Amino acid sequence: MKLIALDLDGTTLNSKKVITTETIQAILKAQEQGHIVMALTGRSATPVIAELAKYDLDLHVGGNNGTEIYANGQLIELTSLPLLQCQKIVLELEKEVMPYKICTNISTFAHKDWLDRFEKVVASGLVPSDYYDHKDYKMFTTPPHVYGQPFFNQPEELLNIESSVIKFLILGLDPIQKNRVKALLETIEDTYVTSSSPFNLEVTHVNGHKGNGLKAMARFFNIPIEDTVAIGDEINDIPMFHAAGLSIAMGNAEDEVKKHSDVVTLSNDENGVAYAFENYILTD
Repeated sequence: MKLIALDLDGTTLNSKKVITTETIQAILKAQEQGHIVMALTGRSATPVIAELAKYDLDLHVGGNNGTEIYANGQLIELTSLPLLQCQKIVLELEKEVMPYKICTNISTFAHKDWLDRFEKVVASGLVPSDYYDHKDYKMFTTPPHVYGQPFFNQPEELLNIESSVIKFLILGLDPIQKNRVKALLETIEDTYVTSSSPFNLEVTHVNGHKGNGLKAMARFFNIPIEDTVAIGDEINDIPMFHAAGLSIAMGNAEDEVKKHSDVVTLSNDENGVAYAFENYILTD
């Protein structure tokens, strides 16, 4: 029995944001053979569970880069950011006037000026032209209210209520600003800074990454870590590549991501997940 962790965007989902019949069949076949399959994604867990249900897929879920782990629909582990760290992160983001969201165990909340900040950076002419054609540009730049995400007026509103801050999701369309802020955030103790596209930053607790999310699920099902498989395509997948017994990069992954994998499968538009299952995981 193996534990198989699947990234979603750019991996399980093709460029049209659809899970193909071939991929679904491969997942179901793996489950029929007794393997445990989980979605391990940068997205929040609750909407991921709803998305998978559209395909009648019953998977365990690791959301927000493995900071919230759900097995059989029950939360088994939550890795949150302490108040002091949150305050330091907010201070840097407000200095830079960046559009950002705060993901909590209740919901994902967007800064009240998110749209204004986004429009200003687009109007600045500092956004590289190739960003607009990126597969995830629309997902990251769609206004928060379209996703039903509530707004907050002051970050203190969220930091001082009975909720757990899991992740900061920052839009960094100006590459120079993004790199500057990344360097600043990395100096804050016990934080982990990663990205799932060229133009975003994701900040969690130092233990809040996909590698630890994979380990938590493996512990829950008593599966040796050497019997785990990770499939992904972005920078935030590298920690789970390092943790897994077998790491598989998508054909559409960046070269830097492929360097950290054991093997490379086909792209997400070529049913790369199904190909990986059939060639590296499943038995006849």
